[in-house]
Amino acid sequence: MANRPIFCPVCGERLSRQEIGGRPRPACENCGYVHYMNPVPGVGMLIEIDGGLALIRRGHAPHKGRWTLPSGFVELDESAQEAAIREAEEETGLKVEIVELAAVNSFPEGPPTSGIMIFFRMKPVGGQLQAGDDADEVKVFTAADMPKIPFRTHREMVAEWLEWQEQPPNRRVTSNLVVEDDFIIRAASKRDMNEIGALLQLIPANRNIEREAWMQIMQRFQEVDSLQVYVAEARQQPPILIGVVTLSIARSLTQSTGLINDMAVLPQFQRRGVGAALMEAVMQRSTELNLRSLIVNGKRANDQARAFYRSSGFSKANLLEIRIQ
Repeated sequence: MANRPIFCPVCGERLSRQEIGGRPRPACENCGYVHYMNPVPGVGMLIEIDGGLALIRRGHAPHKGRWTLPSGFVELDESAQEAAIREAEEETGLKVEIVELAAVNSFPEGPPTSGIMIFFRMKPVGGQLQAGDDADEVKVFTAADMPKIPFRTHREMVAEWLEWQEQPPNRRVTSNLVVEDDFIIRAASKRDMNEIGALLQLIPANRNIEREAWMQIMQRFQEVDSLQVYVAEARQQPPILIGVVTLSIARSLTQSTGLINDMAVLPQFQRRGVGAALMEAVMQRSTELNLRSLIVNGKRANDQARAFYRSSGFSKANLLEIRIQ
């Protein structure tokens, strides 16, 4: 393995190979020092401009002359967010603002060494689009003219971004349904699924769901048009999801009804109006869809949740109902 040390940095003795933590590692028999070969953290930036992405053409190896996302490694004295903002300006000339954490990926295969990529969605807030640092050129590409991306993690991130662009309007994050001082309510997207999964497990009935069932849940989220999901996102850097609610739409010949089967808020954000804001978003969307009533599956709620639903106007039955029109 590259960069494997020969001598102990603590006492100077020659290191030997020892089985530690399930794999051989350079270790010192004299003082007990163990050298762990950890991945290097890097950042990649999805800078969105006029419906496209800003890509750079690399001026150096590896993949010199190929188009990639702006990216770079995190310095010792900065956070991932600070590195992303710095690298974005160095490579594209743009001053940017982080919109959200887009994804985390890893490249144990290199190059040049094992690493972890942290991708951020960003928007320009100043500067001028011009190549810098190790970029020969910078250009905005739309989904229609996106070039082939050489780095695997970049390629997978761009592919996911392209999927977001193809989502039907009711799946896209086009506007915030509710805006508060410290959080927003918006439509969920595919990139939210990991955080949504963690939130759903706060519901007692969901705690023992197996992996296969979670995969089916993710598939339904992407494919079922009658299922709509809204999330509460904290207005911080990086933003995190603090609440979720799902709305299922059932239409009969004579009436359309909405069912709320899952609603959860992180414990540290409860009693801050997050649940009420999620409910407001659902009510707003239900009105837009001309639903005649909303039903809550009270059997899945704990006592605190039932009290909240009743305070919102639902009845006391197991299937709690509130009339909209």
